[in-house]
Amino acid sequence: MPKQSAGILLYRKINNILQIFLVHPGGPFFKNKDEGSWTIPKGEFLDDEEPLAAAKREFQEETGKRVDGDFISLGSIKQKSGKTVYAWAIEGDIDQETIVSNVFDLEWPPRSGKMISIPEVDRADWFDIDIAKQKINPAQVPLIERLNKL
Repeated sequence: MPKQSAGILLYRKINNILQIFLVHPGGPFFKNKDEGSWTIPKGEFLDDEEPLAAAKREFQEETGKRVDGDFISLGSIKQKSGKTVYAWAIEGDIDQETIVSNVFDLEWPPRSGKMISIPEVDRADWFDIDIAKQKINPAQVPLIERLNKL
């Protein structure tokens, strides 16, 4: 069964310019990757978990920040891997410099038997629409476009 994720697209307006909050995956694989590697804060959930609740949980796990309020469904997209990502937008403002991500253990280098702890997210930032579309995983661009049409 294909995997599924749920996430939050946080946005704000500064001087009437829409900005999108994105996170960059941590770890050695993404260390030197930029364009096309950023994502909305999101994570996998099981069929018995309510997707919006999972999205809120994942946002907090990856940023250390809570979001709540009137969420706007952005529907879902399918990533290249086949994973379906369900997303909600909410207006808000957090300091990208103060995020604190959870960590996980990874065998690195592969098949070495050595484990390292890495953050799920190593940094976050705010981007205007055009830059966000360049930074984000290409499969997630429709989420930004859907928000921009609201």
